[in-house]
This record gives sequence, structure tokens and C-alpha cells, in this order.
Amino acid sequence: MPLKPNVLHGKDRSMEPLQIVTYPDKFLKQPTRLIENINGELQQLIDNMAHTMYAAPGVGLAAIQVGYDISLIVYDGNPGGDKPELQVLINPKIIQTEGSVISENEGCLSVPDYRADVKRHAAVLVEGVDREGKPVRLERDDFLGIVLQHEIDHLNGTLFIDRISALKRQLYRKRILKQLKHHG
Repeated sequence: MPLKPNVLHGKDRSMEPLQIVTYPDKFLKQPTRLIENINGELQQLIDNMAHTMYAAPGVGLAAIQVGYDISLIVYDGNPGGDKPELQVLINPKIIQTEGSVISENEGCLSVPDYRADVKRHAAVLVEGVDREGKPVRLERDDFLGIVLQHEIDHLNGTLFIDRISALKRQLYRKRILKQLKHHG
């Protein structure tokens, strides 16, 4: 099945940052489809997503955040390091979790100007395939474990603000709707 163009762009633009879909857009709440074919179109999307993530700047990005309802994430395997280390996971799934931890001051490119403490698993086992279709199995109990949980949540239609108190979520929603009303 061919990829649909970025919903906010209308067409693919090679190596331009893609438009990031932001809350409260309902598109972010839908679960994504599994990817069946790894082809040139998908490789171009991966490159464009990486460019978008680094330009934002961010450490992870799910395809749903740039208008594609497919199960794909990109993330930096060396966040804050000297050299970026692009990682790609196609059809990732959390297979096993352990413990809990508070992800302090978590943020999201699709939830601008808001950060919150979020309860996450302390360790995760994730499986998927890389951009060449080779199986990947990751055990993470560090910051990248948090990133993987955050991005895989996106693939399931869950935003990090869905994991905070209803009151905090309501206050953020009111602020965003007020901004949208004033900006047209």
C-alpha cells in the first residue's frame, strides 16, 4: 500500500522538515497500521523524519506525528552526544516491562510548550525491525527506554499527557484551545 503524503503538506518534499501534527488534532489519537513493505518511499520518509526530528530539535519522532498512520519511529541513540546516532524501528512492540520510574520533565514535539512528570516503566524489552528489515531486540533501562515507551505510545494513539492527571491535562487543553481561538 503506498504511503499517504504528509497530511499538512499535501505532498512529499525531499529533505524538508515535515509539518508536525500537534495536540489537539484527533489524528494523533488513532492507532497506526503495521508496515508490510520496506521500499524506497519508506526510506525517504525515514530520512525526512530524521531531518524533522533533528531540526525540531527532538530525540524521537513517530510517523503519526508527521501525518503518516504507520508503525514507524526514529530516535537518536546518542541523545546529547557529539554525533547523532539515528535509530529506526519499524513495527516496534513492547514485549516486556519491569518496575516503574518517573520520567521527569517529559515533553513532546506534538504537545508544544508543555512538560510534565510521567510514570513510565523502569525497563523495557522492545522488538521490531530496522530500516533494512532485520529483526531488532532492545533491552533498555535508561533514558532511551523512556524515549521508546513515549514513541511507541504514539503508535497506539496515546500522548504523554494522557498519562498525567486529568486536572493537569484539562488545564493544558484549555490553554491550547484559547491559543487556537486567538490565532484563527
